[in-house]
Amino acid sequence: MAEATITEPAWLTERREKGAAQVETIELPNPKTKGWEFTDISRLDLSAYENLPAEVTISGGTSEVVVLPLNDALAEHSQLLEEKLGSLVSSDDPFVARNEASLNDGVLVYVPKNVECDEAIKVDLRLDADGAAVNWRTLVVLEEGAKAEVWEHYGSSSDETDALLNTVVELVVGPAANLHYVSTQDLSEKAWLFSSQRGEVQRDGSLDWATLGFGGGGGKVRMTTNLAGPGSDAKVTGGYAGGNAQHIDYDTLQEHAAEHTTSDLAFRGVLADSSTAVWRGMIKVDEGAQQTDAFQECRNMLLSTDAHADAIPGLEILADDVACTHAAAIAQVDKDQLFYLESRGLNEEASRTLVVEGFLQSLVERLGEGPVREEIAERLETRLAEIL
Repeated sequence: MAEATITEPAWLTERREKGAAQVETIELPNPKTKGWEFTDISRLDLSAYENLPAEVTISGGTSEVVVLPLNDALAEHSQLLEEKLGSLVSSDDPFVARNEASLNDGVLVYVPKNVECDEAIKVDLRLDADGAAVNWRTLVVLEEGAKAEVWEHYGSSSDETDALLNTVVELVVGPAANLHYVSTQDLSEKAWLFSSQRGEVQRDGSLDWATLGFGGGGGKVRMTTNLAGPGSDAKVTGGYAGGNAQHIDYDTLQEHAAEHTTSDLAFRGVLADSSTAVWRGMIKVDEGAQQTDAFQECRNMLLSTDAHADAIPGLEILADDVACTHAAAIAQVDKDQLFYLESRGLNEEASRTLVVEGFLQSLVERLGEGPVREEIAERLETRLAEIL
């Protein structure tokens, strides 16, 4: 008896072919490319990396919630994938195009209407093979009134792993739905990370997004929250801690496309040794998006005179009834605070640790009570012990 063959849907084949064609025509960014002025990837040799499948563990969810590897989801949810996969992130980008050309590895999280997922859904991706290029896709879809919490972590066992991770994340939050999405990474300091992430929130929906960046030697993470429906809300909390010669780059956009929308973004960065970081943030208020309330800030603490940070906030406002503010700060460890603590009997190392922990405390407090706050606080403590 002949074995049955599984035929890939035509739309997926077309997507791969289109991505491959775009890879041939879209050039990689350089320091003259808008948004890449502070991140030089000229030493990136893509030919040195071979596309390999991801090593992933996926857990959590309930019987009513779909949590499946992308390949498995094609059998029963092809229509949903065709409609939603790629609906938020454009392939007119060299790294998204490469992800499309290799569209295979990924996860689908689908929460039906009015279903509340009580158990956190967890995705753990390991990047441990030298010379590997992993293209990973995450699609989270919450229908109207749904609620879920998704944790995604990218990690490496060794800081000597020379590999590349290229991810695309799409978060579709339906009307009155509530998504808590946590993204953390402690990749090898020799690894490249490129990630294009976009969340879209419909009427009265809510997105609570937390991200931590500890690893990677170079690359860029782009995060966009699109408040697409009236009454929608987004809170984005980010933290990063670099050491040695790491370069960390976050590019964030809060786009208000409807009336009565709210966004609140806060990043904190700690940089040691000769590490560098850049955060570029933009609040964009579309025409007609009246009564927008938007805030963004990025504050950096430098633990070394060789460390460097750039913080670049921006506003683009096309409506006249709005409240939009931003703030940015870069500073060394406060010597007066250190002197105060040392005068109370603490040694220099303990005093320094307390000052840095106090600087990051406001970030942790934004996460609210619960396991997310506890886990992120623990990860921060572990990372600080490594770089202090």
